[in-house]
Amino acid sequence: MTDSWRQPRRLLLLALGSMVVLFLMAPTLVVVPMSFTASNALTFPPEGFSTRWYEKMLTDPQWSAGFVNSAKVALLTSIFATVLGSLAALGTVRGRFPGRGAVNALVLSPLIVPLIIIAIGMFSLFVRWKITGSIVGLVIAHTALAVPFVVINVATSLRTIDRNLELAAMSLGASPVRTFQRVTLPMILPGVLAGALFAFITSWDEVVVSIFLTTARFRTLPVEMWEQVRQVVDPTVAAVSTTLLAVTTTILLLALVARRQAPVR
Repeated sequence: MTDSWRQPRRLLLLALGSMVVLFLMAPTLVVVPMSFTASNALTFPPEGFSTRWYEKMLTDPQWSAGFVNSAKVALLTSIFATVLGSLAALGTVRGRFPGRGAVNALVLSPLIVPLIIIAIGMFSLFVRWKITGSIVGLVIAHTALAVPFVVINVATSLRTIDRNLELAAMSLGASPVRTFQRVTLPMILPGVLAGALFAFITSWDEVVVSIFLTTARFRTLPVEMWEQVRQVVDPTVAAVSTTLLAVTTTILLLALVARRQAPVR
């Protein structure tokens, strides 16, 4: 293909890509103006302009409790998933043991198994353990779902760093733990941070497993949205959806920035 055709072809691909992205995002973005409607019902285009639905979201005990519960669970999930996922990535990438591939597949299985199957299994197990409807049970469940995202990010970072730097540190007398603290961890830190952010998002937006493991006295924000949509639909749901969208988008951008800081081989 001649150079004269390359620029129009590139512009055509850019236009088609933009149309596809707009088509996929339109159902999500349409919620944003609906959250500022002055009407008492969800309507598009919105009737008037008002922020009272955001005020209701912040002052209503049910919504505020759901927001606090989601933040607590997501923060704890991010911490535990980051620690466990980083250790799992270190073991599967640096370790040499029989069945390493099977272990790696088992760790990543929550990405493949349908969420409804995971939810049913966790519900049956957690009922026996008597931790349904508690923050402990929800953190354990969300951690299991979030660990694969940490493993993928940290394992990618481990494969891109120069292994000789670690070997040099150990040849100079550094123990494996000190080598990890002073050499390995600083180099894979962008991947660890990206994994932590993805773990937070996984917990923050999770609804399927949370429906099975929460109760009327302990609900996360997505579960509260689910219950409100089933009972009373008002623009408060749109305000909460917009807030979730803003938080998720911000964290995704932070994760992208963190990944871009990863060292290149």
